[in-house]
Amino acid sequence: MPGVIVNLSTPQGEYLKAFGVSDKVSGTAMVTGLNMRIGSETKTFTVTGLLRLVDQGKAGLDDPIGKYVSGVPNGDTITLRQLADMRSGLFSYTQDEDFVAALQADPQRSFTPDQLLAYAFKHPVNFAPGTGFDYSNTNTVLIGKVIEKLGGRPLGDFLKKEVFDPADLGRTVFPTTNAFPQPHARGYTNQTADGTIADATDWNPSWGWAAGAMISDQADMKKWAKVLATGTLLTPQTQAQRLQPQPSAVPDSWYGLGVFYNHGWIGHNGSLPGYQTVAVYLPSAQASLVVLLNTDITYKGSAPSTLFAKAITEVVSPGNVYDLPSAPAGGEEPSATGDASVSTSVTPPVPSAA
Repeated sequence: MPGVIVNLSTPQGEYLKAFGVSDKVSGTAMVTGLNMRIGSETKTFTVTGLLRLVDQGKAGLDDPIGKYVSGVPNGDTITLRQLADMRSGLFSYTQDEDFVAALQADPQRSFTPDQLLAYAFKHPVNFAPGTGFDYSNTNTVLIGKVIEKLGGRPLGDFLKKEVFDPADLGRTVFPTTNAFPQPHARGYTNQTADGTIADATDWNPSWGWAAGAMISDQADMKKWAKVLATGTLLTPQTQAQRLQPQPSAVPDSWYGLGVFYNHGWIGHNGSLPGYQTVAVYLPSAQASLVVLLNTDITYKGSAPSTLFAKAITEVVSPGNVYDLPSAPAGGEEPSATGDASVSTSVTPPVPSAA
């Protein structure tokens, strides 16, 4: 791994340290204040935006997506709740071969949400709504479109007003280009057409949009892990629905509304070319854990973010060891074979790419 930032915060104290390098060419050391791309952690913010609209009476979790977006397969029966808890059955556009080829051919390309959905909608649904679980970035892109329609402004502007600012997240942004606020670490990936390692720092994250485009830092992600798990921005009733777990194939792991439980930890992980993240909260210990890496290259089939989080929690919370299976599938990261870089993203807890 080039570098990693680790933050563990508990009522008893805090551990914060950076290891390795932020730039493999210059050898510049990794430091704790760098901005990082956070991939699928974006989903936690997007779904929170939707839940804010629910609390404002502007949307209902059991509204069909077809009420807001036309042309969605099974759109008259798939609910906003099923989009948020990954039980819609919609094919994930990041698993479409044409999408993967287009992205790898031009990582600087700007995709629109409608273009992303078009890749997904040419495929049949995987199952009837509510009858299974499948981690799909298509779900969160649709939620982003609902937010823009009901919120009356671009998704990033809505999230800043309704989520970032109320949570006091001053370093968290939703980019609309490949702009990357300084200072930031450079990120390295092998998600290339020929599998060689490339510098993905300035790749355009528009393909992740509501599912994975965001940028943040360890200080903001530490705050956010607690806000997300405790429901600070939502009514108790809505937070209770958010944390209502749906079964998954991963032992001791469940997925709620844009959030997962993993062996007691509540939160999410994220991965996209060049970067991986874990930001989780353990209510029983009032502890938050943030791991930020500047690579998404797997090690012996496992996501590096999972390996770090597992190693840390084996020490600090042996009764609650974060762990995800090593066979990722359907995550945010594009992969023609279905191998996303985040472990088992498809199963509840780990949203692989994004």
